Amino acid sequence: MNPCSNHNTLSIGHRGAKGYVAENTYESISKAIMLGVDGIEIDVFKCASGELVLFHDKNLKELTGESGLIENLTIKELEQFLVLGKYKIPTLTDVLTRIEKPLFVNIELKGLNTAQATSKIIADISTSTSWSLEHFIVSSFNWDELEQFRSIDKNTPVGVLVSKSMSINEAIEFGKKINAQAIHPNFKLLNDKTVKKIKNNGFKIYTWTVNNEDDINFMKRLKVDGIISDYPDRI
Repeated sequence: MNPCSNHNTLSIGHRGAKGYVAENTYESISKAIMLGVDGIEIDVFKCASGELVLFHDKNLKELTGESGLIENLTIKELEQFLVLGKYKIPTLTDVLTRIEKPLFVNIELKGLNTAQATSKIIADISTSTSWSLEHFIVSSFNWDELEQFRSIDKNTPVGVLVSKSMSINEAIEFGKKINAQAIHPNFKLLNDKTVKKIKNNGFKIYTWTVNNEDDINFMKRLKVDGIISDYPDRI
């Protein structure tokens, strides 16, 4: 499946299947795949020993109950922490190699200095397995990090993340500047007018985080390219 040429609305599991299993864990991703998703969205930080790990917050506190900044700890130290007392914090490499059949993966660069390592992992897995560059899209709210990714990697699809307080017009301009393939807006920014503007500028639309049935139906009516949801089976 090539997500960049598919006209159906893709169902994309948010941080795996966050509504069902602890976010950004291999178990959550497995649940999403079991639910029949077209793709998954995951977050990455670079830990102190250099590996990319799946995690959303800078601090481990909320999900593990233990204080600590994820970027200051080595992979060995992170192995001692359990998400919700149950799940290991996985590395990006481990997750991608354990997924049996390639699917659409949206990697969000959460932490600093993640661009280079993300590009390398995508390149390695795309040349040595049945994964290809088209299976990936790399996104970030940190536009500097995204620009850095694009300067290193000219070929992997890129998406510009846009929060409610940001401007769609600025995102479009930035997307053109870095040759992005998609805009990833908060769903509350979308209506007939903004969707038309984004599409007329040549971008795909992957919107987040859409959990309510009415909102999902509205996004489908707007013909967005993909919906990122904690409950991807609702799409």
